Amino acid sequence: MGKPTGFIEYLRELPVDRTPTERVKDWKEFHHHMEEKKLRTQGARCMDCGIPFCHTGRLISGMASGCPINNLIPEWNDLVYRGLWKEALDRLHKTNNFPEFTGRVCPAPCEGSCVLGINAPPVTIKNIEASIIDKGWDEGWVLPEAPKVRTGKKVAVVGSGPAGLSAAAQLNRAGHTVTVFERADRPGGLLMYGIPNMKLDKQEVVLRRIKLMEQEGIKFVCNANVGENVEPQIFLKEYDATVICTGATQPRDLPIEGRSLKGVHFAMEFLTANTKALLNGGAEHCPIQAKGKDVVVIGGGDTGTDCVGTSVRHGCKSLVQIEILPKPPLERAADNPWPEWPKTYKMDYGQEEAAAKFGADPRVYLTTVKKFIGDAEGNVKELVTVEIKWEKNDKGQFIPKEIPGTEKTRPAQLVLLAMGFLGPEQALLKELNLETDPRSNVKAEHEKYTTSIKGVFAAGDCRRGQSLVVWAINEGRGAARECDRYLMGYTDLP
Repeated sequence: MGKPTGFIEYLRELPVDRTPTERVKDWKEFHHHMEEKKLRTQGARCMDCGIPFCHTGRLISGMASGCPINNLIPEWNDLVYRGLWKEALDRLHKTNNFPEFTGRVCPAPCEGSCVLGINAPPVTIKNIEASIIDKGWDEGWVLPEAPKVRTGKKVAVVGSGPAGLSAAAQLNRAGHTVTVFERADRPGGLLMYGIPNMKLDKQEVVLRRIKLMEQEGIKFVCNANVGENVEPQIFLKEYDATVICTGATQPRDLPIEGRSLKGVHFAMEFLTANTKALLNGGAEHCPIQAKGKDVVVIGGGDTGTDCVGTSVRHGCKSLVQIEILPKPPLERAADNPWPEWPKTYKMDYGQEEAAAKFGADPRVYLTTVKKFIGDAEGNVKELVTVEIKWEKNDKGQFIPKEIPGTEKTRPAQLVLLAMGFLGPEQALLKELNLETDPRSNVKAEHEKYTTSIKGVFAAGDCRRGQSLVVWAINEGRGAARECDRYLMGYTDLP
């Protein structure tokens, strides 16, 4: 695959991003495209290693190692190296319905498990993936492919995030008549309202794909809030099968003194409101504004980073991101060997932008918040933090312990809680009387996806808990396969 000596001859190279000071002036995607010659050179670095952990998708130490949808990475890297772009696109679409999404927002566990990455910078994978599909759109190779024959079976998909979209795409491909129900005003779920526009453009990327799916025969019903304006029982009465893909949208709260003060919001409230405002006229109309405010983001994951980048674009006065975990090492630790996901220090786009504006990485590690302090009108004005250390308790579990004398009062007129998600919202599950597991997720076995109700399947974060977009696509495709088998007695879906 690639050039036999490519990994020796060529250095890893990535496209140049727009500078942080320039890109924060708008909401456009911040990656530049790399010229074709350089992309082909990067494809040449893919070794014929014989051990392609990059597309295994195994869970090691609780995290993905390699691609969960088993993208045929060495094959399409080789095709890019040889200039066979259309063939590369065909190979990419065999395993991934939406490479324009994963090529933009996936953290690339494939690169973390690349064999070359053992002792050298890994092969460029994510950027080549995005470049293949973007070229496909530009060249007019991505066209609607409606099924030639319909089965007469009707399937409902509840939720239009990455799991719901991939399930819908595959079920439609099998010839079933698919209707997707989405409670928001636009389809896309997490892709639409959970990820900011500068990471994933809504009009040019998300809605472009959804329009193509509509042309293939898939029906989208928006503003469909099951239990309110959609009767839950219609899924059992009017459809031959249903796939539940509602995501894990129940946020983790921080029940401390002052939590009810105005100005303390869940991250998704902020991000959703901003994207809606942006699509409806401009982010300046967002009802939750960071402009001129001291902003504190609590949580160090991707959602926290998105809050940082969004707050900087609003024009915040200052910004601090609080992380309860220690600062990661610059290189793999001894207990984090290849092919595990490398838990190393890096600055994502949001931290780069905050550093460019305020002079330093906004993250504060090994710190937690003790209380929020409000003004006379009930608005948050400050919060108190304390440094912590992780110690083992009597059961051998690591728990955070406060370090006395490290309390610090910080200004904060906007606090954003980005501490992850606990599981799916329960109202729909209770309405359908679906059995749940001890973590409140829909009870359904991986690779089977069958729930406690015959003909009802579950996939994505509502089944496995908060996870990656690429895992959602994996599960949506898998649920579609098993749903098709249930309806037809056999399946040709992968």
